[in-house]
Amino acid sequence: MTMPEILSILLLVAVCAGMMFGFPVAFTLSGVSVLFVFLGAALGAFDLIFLNAIPGRFFGVMSNEVLVAVPLFVFMGVMLERSRVAEELLSTMGQCFGSMRGGLGISVTMVGALLAASTGIVGATVVTMGLLSLPTMMKAGYDPKVACGTICASGTLGQIIPPSIALVILADALAGVYAEAQLKKGVFIVEPFGVVDLFAGAVIPGLLLAGLYVVYLAILAFVKVEACPPYYEPGIAYRQVAVRALKSLVPPLFLVLCVLGSILGGLATPTEAASFGGVGATFLALVRGYLTMTVIRDVVRSTARISAMVFTILLGASIFSLTFRGFGGDNLIHHFLTGLPGGFITAMLIVMTVMFLLGFVLDFIEIVFIVVPIVAPALFMADISPVWLGVMMALNLQTSFLTPPFGWALFYMRGVAPPAIRTSDIYRGVMPFILLQLLMLTTLWMFPVLATWLPDQLLR
Repeated sequence: MTMPEILSILLLVAVCAGMMFGFPVAFTLSGVSVLFVFLGAALGAFDLIFLNAIPGRFFGVMSNEVLVAVPLFVFMGVMLERSRVAEELLSTMGQCFGSMRGGLGISVTMVGALLAASTGIVGATVVTMGLLSLPTMMKAGYDPKVACGTICASGTLGQIIPPSIALVILADALAGVYAEAQLKKGVFIVEPFGVVDLFAGAVIPGLLLAGLYVVYLAILAFVKVEACPPYYEPGIAYRQVAVRALKSLVPPLFLVLCVLGSILGGLATPTEAASFGGVGATFLALVRGYLTMTVIRDVVRSTARISAMVFTILLGASIFSLTFRGFGGDNLIHHFLTGLPGGFITAMLIVMTVMFLLGFVLDFIEIVFIVVPIVAPALFMADISPVWLGVMMALNLQTSFLTPPFGWALFYMRGVAPPAIRTSDIYRGVMPFILLQLLMLTTLWMFPVLATWLPDQLLR
């Protein structure tokens, strides 16, 4: 192993160590990379001419029209959260199921899926659902494990159901790598791939996963009645419940369908659709009477904070990937993955395992910016669909965020759950949903058409 390759491995180790010690990810990526640049230059293992590419990379990030959709989708999600969409939905959806056992849990899953499509931010969805639905579920007599597991699992649907910020970032990261990999293989007419393709590819797996949650809760309510009792407030007429449900459900659902439909139908780019979503969410808050200057100020600040975090990490990751490639680390990873016994299957399993474990300590955005540019080129040599790979990665990380003891969704849930609910209740509650996640991952691995069929029908 050459000196540059040794330094590339040490760079990876140093970056991971810095992040595990709690240093900010963006500054760890850039700071450690710069230190290794000068160390490599001093040892004659790094050519400083690579640094000339940094301004071009930064300009490319700032002028990337697709990434403009990120702050717009964030604004849409935060505005919908502030307009109390979830609160009104949860207060009425449970009534729609009347005396049906498990109805409240199913309604929480449906609302979680809708919020996932609206916000696309796991932390916001889990916290919102925990604060609003957990007290109601406990009051209805639900088993704490079932209640916590349902909320955590429903909250993570924001990673896979479009329009999702995570999918926007993942698609942008995969697009460049895929085009580069095809050119290396001698394919000069590259099939286009972008955010729209990944959105379309994630629709069916995301809805199937939400459907698996609903089926599980329905079976559990039938087998174990005391875990999922019926929830119905007496004295409320069915017509009144129906009217309340329509008023709560139709506006946000219509907004999400308009945003997603305009993207998949080719009527608007993701950025244009996100702009429409932001305006629509603001109008919805105005109609509901929640649009005040305080709300506007909070939404703008939250949007600026989240967007600044995303782009700062992206710029830091650009410096890291450039340094890593300057040391020849990308070739080292490529040769390692392509030389494994078992070929693509073994390489894919290793990549998925590494991303799963990183999901315990890093956020989705950080993993995408760090890992995807390193490992995806080797995987694309096997002539796989970028849509399928993107959906597999998104599902895998969603599973990681649910898995004890370090899943992010569990931490969010622990933060809003009352002291009476033990941490072990949360851990045990998510176990059935983790099995459903693994079932969905296995099914998608065996039947890639679940991810590729809709993009082929709509976009080809």
